[in-house]
Parts: sequence; structure tokens; C-alpha cells
Amino acid sequence: MSVEKPVILVTNDDDITSKGIRVLAEAMQELGEVIVIAPDRPQSGQGHAITINSPIRIRRSRVFDSLVAYETTGTPADCVKLGKHLILKDRKPDLVVSGINHGSNSAISVLYSGTMSAAMEAAIEGIPAVGFSLANYHPEADFSHTVDYLTLIARQVLEKGLPKHVALNVNFPARVEEPIKGIRLCRQADARYLEHFQQREDPYGRPYYWLDGEFVNFDTGHDTDEWALANNYVSIVPCKTDLTAYAALEELKTWSL
Repeated sequence: MSVEKPVILVTNDDDITSKGIRVLAEAMQELGEVIVIAPDRPQSGQGHAITINSPIRIRRSRVFDSLVAYETTGTPADCVKLGKHLILKDRKPDLVVSGINHGSNSAISVLYSGTMSAAMEAAIEGIPAVGFSLANYHPEADFSHTVDYLTLIARQVLEKGLPKHVALNVNFPARVEEPIKGIRLCRQADARYLEHFQQREDPYGRPYYWLDGEFVNFDTGHDTDEWALANNYVSIVPCKTDLTAYAALEELKTWSL
């Protein structure tokens, strides 16, 4: 009697031609039936945007020779919606994996990340999900050291599931000579970008602006994703869709409202 393979939806925000999604899709083939649905252009920093004011186009892609793949004009969150409601229809995915993002999504970056927003969209739909990112921005970044951890973490999620409306934010340290030390379960670090806008001029003398900034970690704890990455560990932060600040809610009840 044959055992049906789990259905794994793979997406990202770097676009369907990126190196990271190819590494992720190939790794997931070891675990189940893989279907790729990804943006047809880079969508980094889109957060949880969805397309509501223009049509969404989707078509079969030939980027992957041996996999069913689709590319779309939509956002990463759109990709998950399209997968669940249009492409798969009556076949709910057993797992959604997003990435591997070319750059870190640790700390506050989780709020801006298209990679993690795809995972959180799956969590909203009650589908176990993981967002994977590599803390290396170099154009020729090496993803090879992520593969064993991709399958290890995804297999655990398939076998044990995740709490309702929770997705995992997984970040890999940049490849170095020293082997990865292991995995750390972490909290999100108190770290953010100190930003400024560079003013420039176009050929007609009109000003335009380019966002720039420096990432600063204000957190000295040894239980954060930033500490784990700095010390050559894979970080895992469980993220939830409920953004309610429950402690603050209790404090607000003391107000005269």
C-alpha cells in the first residue's frame, strides 16, 4: 500500500530564478511532492503586501526542469494564497517553506520581510510554515551549508507540526571556515536599522531620495537570534500572527477610558 507524499509549497521573495529557492526546492524533494510558486521579479521588503488594486498573472515556469513551478506578478503572500486557492485547490499543502532569502531576516527584519510574510500567510491559513534566510548578502553567497538543516527542520515540522498560527523564522550564519555549531531556539533580538535618506539629483536637477541605514543590535542577551548568528549557530524564532501585546493590554485597563 503506497503512502502519499506530503505536499510542500515552496516560495520566496527574491524571485523564481534566485539561487536560494533552487537550493530549498531541491532539498524539499527529499521530503515530499514539491510545487514552486514564486514572484517573477524581486519582492524584498514587501512585507505582508497583497495585490488588490491590479490583476495578478500566473503562468507555468520552465526555471525548474523536474518540478511543477509557477511564476507570478504577485507578492510572496499572494503566492501562498494562489497556491492554496487556485493551483492546489482541494489539496491543502502539508508544509509551506519560503526562501532561502539572500540576506538575514533576524530581529525586526521579520516585519519587513517578504520571505517571512509568505510563511506567516501560511500560518494564518493554518498551514505549518518556515521562512529560511541566509545572513550573507554577497552576490556569490554559498548556500551549501544550509542543506542538512533545511531537511532536518522541515522534517521535524512535518512530523510534529506547529502550534496554531505560528511559523518559524530560521536564519543561517554566513558560511565561514568553522562548521556551524548547531541550532539555537531564540527570541527576536532588540535590534533595528538606524535609517537616513540620501538626497540625490536626477539629470534634470530634481531631488530624489535613497533609503540607507546601519543595522544596530541593542540587545546584550545570549538567547537572541542575533547572538546565535554572531556565534555561528542556526537561529530559530517561532513567530505568531497575533500581534496583541497582552501585558500592555492589562496596563491599559488601568486607564480612565
